[in-house]
Formats: sequence, C-alpha cells, structure tokens
Amino acid sequence: MKTTVLGIVLILGLISCKNEELDHTDTITIDESIEKYKDSVELLVQRGRIYLETFEFKLAMSDAAKAFRLDSNKTVVKRFYADVLNNRPGRTIEDTYIAQRHYEELLKTDVKNHEILVDLASTYSMQQDFDKAFEYINKALKINPRFRQAYQLKGSIYRALGQTDLMKSSYETAVQQDPKFYEGYLMLGAIYQDENNPLCIEYFTTASRLKPKEAEARYSLAYSKQHFGKEDDAAELYREMSKDTSDYYASQAWFQLGHMKQFRFGDLDSAKYFYTQAIKKEPRLYQAYHNLGICYDREGDKTNALRSFSRALKHNPEFEISRQYADSIRFL
Repeated sequence: MKTTVLGIVLILGLISCKNEELDHTDTITIDESIEKYKDSVELLVQRGRIYLETFEFKLAMSDAAKAFRLDSNKTVVKRFYADVLNNRPGRTIEDTYIAQRHYEELLKTDVKNHEILVDLASTYSMQQDFDKAFEYINKALKINPRFRQAYQLKGSIYRALGQTDLMKSSYETAVQQDPKFYEGYLMLGAIYQDENNPLCIEYFTTASRLKPKEAEARYSLAYSKQHFGKEDDAAELYREMSKDTSDYYASQAWFQLGHMKQFRFGDLDSAKYFYTQAIKKEPRLYQAYHNLGICYDREGDKTNALRSFSRALKHNPEFEISRQYADSIRFL
C-alpha cells in the first residue's frame, strides 16, 4: 500500500501570500462591513483572499466575480479575479486563458513583479508550454532569487516531465528559501519514500512539526517509520491517530496496526481486532476484509474466510486478489 502523499495536488497557481495571518475570525467584521458597503470592491477582495487562502474556492469565486462586475479595471480586482480562476479546482482551459490574459495586462504596468511573473508561468505550465513557463520563472528569479513559489512551480514542472532529480532539487531549494513550506516537506518525503530512502522520515517529521494537527503528515510519518524498521514508533502514532483524526485516517491507522500484527509479528488475533476496528470506522475498507479473510484462512476457518473475501468484493468488485484467494480455498 503506497502512501497517499503522492496523491497530493499542490496548488500550482501559487496563491499570493498576502493574508497568511488571517482566519475566519476576521470574516465576521468583514461580512458586516460588506453588508453596509455592498459595492466596496476592496472589502470583497479582502474577504475573498481569506477564502482563497483557506481553499474555499466557491466563496472566493463568488466575491471575485462580484468585484470584477463592479470594477474590472481596478488592479487589485483584476489580480484577485485571475488568482481565483487560476487556482480553483476543476478550472477549465478557458479559465486558464482568461487568467493568463489578466496577468499579462498586469505585467505591462508592473514589469518587475516577480509574483505575477510566476503566476503567469503557472498558466503556461497548465497549458503544457513548459518552455514558456520556465522563461517567466527565470525572469522572476532574476528579480527575487529567494522566491519560494518559483522553485515550487519548477518542481511541479519537472515532476510532470518525469525528471525526478531536478524535481527533488527544486523542492529542496523551495524549503531552503521557506523553512515553513509544509507542502514542500510532504512532497520531498513522498519522493524519498518512493525511492525507498529512509530520509523520507526526516521530511515527514518536519512536516508534522509544522502542522501537528494535519493527519496527512502524521499518517505519512507513521507509514514511513513502519516500513523502515521503526514499528514501535509507527504503532504509537497509529494509536494516537485512531482516536483523534477523521474516520478516514483513523480507519487507515487501525488497518496498518492490523497489517503489522499480521505480517510482521504473526499475531492473528490482534490483527483481526484491528481490522475490525478499521471496518467500524470505514465499512467500505475492502482491504481490511481481504486481510481478515487471510487471517481466518490461516486459522482454518474457511467459512469466515470466504465471507470476508465476499465482503471485500462487494465493496470493490475489481479487487481480483480476493476473488483469486477465495477461489483457491473454496473447494479444498
């Protein structure tokens, strides 16, 4: 089972970090102000930036669209509207072209704005025009050689090109420029783990220290320790996660505890207990049913083994391993 970190999609639009310290406590006053001053594009942009920073893209788009209708020529509005289009999930090709056009217009009056240069580069990256993307990234780095988002975008492009060493180098530089770049540490951890390099533990450790409540970092750290001979440390982390995280990560934590008991220590009773706890958290976890089936088969309980394989296939009919295992014991 591979770590889920590689499934992470980093925001390639590289949202400008103008409101990093803002949170939803600010929106109360802003909401009241907008209610009073309904046509204030500055307030709409301010609130929309908060939504964008917290990945509430629908709300950000609503404010961006309204502000743009009120004053499409204002620089701060045009920039915000482009940022939302360029970063929202499910953005279309048209969204990217519109954002690109706005960034190009903004650069005409602000040619040395390294943030806009990288934002523009990201639109070319989305269009798979990597040469043009690198052109704007390099322009930005000539202006500000320490701009983390430029190296982040470079890393994402090298990832798309399958150039792992350059991807790794770019993300390494990104975290050097910004030691609080949480997503960068996660990505580097995933890269090193994919290379079967225990150095991944260091990066996942740093990520979990930066955001100790983020389940993704904690699970990745536990998973890496599990697979590099630190089972006791991994088990402790999994037990913590089984109690204080979402049902998804809690179910994965219980599952991995069962996996270690079954395949590392041969403790089938404990393994069955942990798999059962995982299923309570996530009843569709077909891998847990499959491993339960193996446990029952090893104990000579063919009835419960076949029942477990059947449940695995119910939740994932394409999970051929369960079908094959069940067929191999059905008529013994």
